[in-house]
Amino acid sequence: MSQMTIRTALLALAVVVGAAGTAQAQTAEPWSPPRAGDWIVTGRLTQVAPTTEDKILTAAGADTGLRVDVSDDLMPTLGFTYFLTDHFAIEAILGTTKHEIHAQGGATDVVVHETWVLPPVVTVQYRPLTEGRFSPYVGAGVNAMLFYSGDDKNGFTVDLDNGLGLALQAGADVGLTGPWSLNFDVKKVWFNTDAEINGGALTSDVDLDPWVVSIGVGRKF
Repeated sequence: MSQMTIRTALLALAVVVGAAGTAQAQTAEPWSPPRAGDWIVTGRLTQVAPTTEDKILTAAGADTGLRVDVSDDLMPTLGFTYFLTDHFAIEAILGTTKHEIHAQGGATDVVVHETWVLPPVVTVQYRPLTEGRFSPYVGAGVNAMLFYSGDDKNGFTVDLDNGLGLALQAGADVGLTGPWSLNFDVKKVWFNTDAEINGGALTSDVDLDPWVVSIGVGRKF
């Protein structure tokens, strides 16, 4: 997890805790915790930070001395949470991010591809607290990685395989007033893709494995 991602998470957590304390002291309309059958729709600002450092190999399997690096991106996303019971919920997140793929090693740092990614994630959450303004949760589920609108760079061609991965999640909703709440959420996604460069002359078995860190505002329905 990059230092920038950690700073983002800590800053987001500080904002959540501070706002929750202020809201608890000043709220005129009481917050009612979500119950079975309720929805929370959350608009978030989300940082997706891949942790890729995989080798780039020749077609014969020789190490080129280069590694794959994938840039972070910060984009708005939407989360939809449905409460199966007071303690269990299902969440789906929708959003898309744009990333540059670099080949790095020694004095080399060249952009070989730029792509949009649609990474929907569906998790089942457990929420141990059903009273009060603070509702932490943990979750686990699956994600898909769908690459689209790719743009090859600097004379390279890159082909990436779509696929499925796993995700773990931790976060909290903090009640503000009426149906409104703050949300802080962290997901760790495990996803592997095969990358073919220049028609297979170079290859890489890429573990993207991003951290997905979000802060947002939710509304209960």
